[in-house]
Amino acid sequence: MILQALNAYYRRMATDKDSDIAPEGFQRQAIPFVVMLDGKGRFRGIQDTRQTDGKKKIARTFIVPKAVKRSVGIEANLLWDNPAYVFGCSKPDKKKDGVKAAERAKEQQESFIAKVKKNLPDSSDIGVNAVLQFLATRDFIGVFSHTLWPEIEEGGANILVCQRDAVVNTIMKGKEDENETASPCLVTGEMTVPARLHTAIKGVWGAQSAGANIVSFNLDAFTSFGKTQGFNAPIGEKAEHAYTTAINTLLAKGSRQRIQVGDASTVFWAERQNVMEELFKDFFGEPPKGQSAQDNEAIKALFKAPETGAPPLDSDLTKFYVLGLSPNASRIAVRFWYAGTVGCVAQNIRQHFCDCSIVHSPREPEHLSLFRLLVSTAMEGKADNIQPNLSGEVMKAILSGNPYPKTLLSSAIRRIKAEREITYPRASLIKAILVRESRFYNRKEKEVSMSLDPEN
Repeated sequence: MILQALNAYYRRMATDKDSDIAPEGFQRQAIPFVVMLDGKGRFRGIQDTRQTDGKKKIARTFIVPKAVKRSVGIEANLLWDNPAYVFGCSKPDKKKDGVKAAERAKEQQESFIAKVKKNLPDSSDIGVNAVLQFLATRDFIGVFSHTLWPEIEEGGANILVCQRDAVVNTIMKGKEDENETASPCLVTGEMTVPARLHTAIKGVWGAQSAGANIVSFNLDAFTSFGKTQGFNAPIGEKAEHAYTTAINTLLAKGSRQRIQVGDASTVFWAERQNVMEELFKDFFGEPPKGQSAQDNEAIKALFKAPETGAPPLDSDLTKFYVLGLSPNASRIAVRFWYAGTVGCVAQNIRQHFCDCSIVHSPREPEHLSLFRLLVSTAMEGKADNIQPNLSGEVMKAILSGNPYPKTLLSSAIRRIKAEREITYPRASLIKAILVRESRFYNRKEKEVSMSLDPEN
């Protein structure tokens, strides 16, 4: 269900003319430096694509041929890679190994050149031929004497040497391994050759920087019937590209369709373009800078749609999905998964805000973000101290309309006892938990009010 929904989201984005999602066989990759060549393959300079963002320099992203999966082996990417593969030059900290490092760098460069020749043989494209001539001469003096080279060498940054239509057309033709037998794809049901290895998922908070996998079989104990790696859960190459590209796009830095819920990196999307994709993040996150909680446009859209003449979200039957992911060693664990409709999501989020509503100081926001509620239960008010799994359980309760987890109540009371302070978020949580549990189990006791009841 999860992979099918992600596959459908990719197909939706791939047909959107305004989308910049990577086509099949490609991926979006940060490339800090681009090698500039003339038509005869002569070096003409290095373009620095980075832009300053505060104290950091952020590299521009390009759509490049899909990266290979490698651990300790040598296998090059097509027309982009690190300096060792492109120029046969290892990082300075590796040069202390002397001959071994130099030999490995040479092998890496040979792999890079072989990859270009294999995938783009006898190309009539002037750009591809320029790259082949540049690599064949192995005359990189101009590169090594360039002012940017020390930074490139030290950082081992990715370098792009070509981006041409000929490359795109070659890869888009696609090719399947003739030695593999087709089998039904678990995502689409089509007969196709399964992907042996799946692209790493990047952007999950706390996971390995190189990425991790949702679908992975790397030990004999995980396999069955003699099948290896991805053939244990056969997912076609097209479906594999679709779901991994979709989730990497949703998790990308700056994405409006991801939020951090405790230790769970949470992404969300609809089956077709919907206003909920724009509003969802603002329901649970802190208001943008310069905007008070009372002016939050998402909250207004949820509560005041009839007043403004906008169609209410409650009646929208568009399917809506929310996926929470967290790291688990070299893999990614699914912390929670919700599949419902925009209408159900809108109703349940509004009910959550109503349950949490309580009398408060005029200086306090009317509606508290999920982060502020959860951090109020953590020691020293730090996000890192939020109880494991609690964030995901609370999010599931909000989206489904079910009672909040019991651990949320005990966590709030524990912090009150430890710090001897009943704060607005803690009082809101306790009130919400009691009200929702009473309503859900249809209990007859008097409902907890929004203000102090001196008789209770």
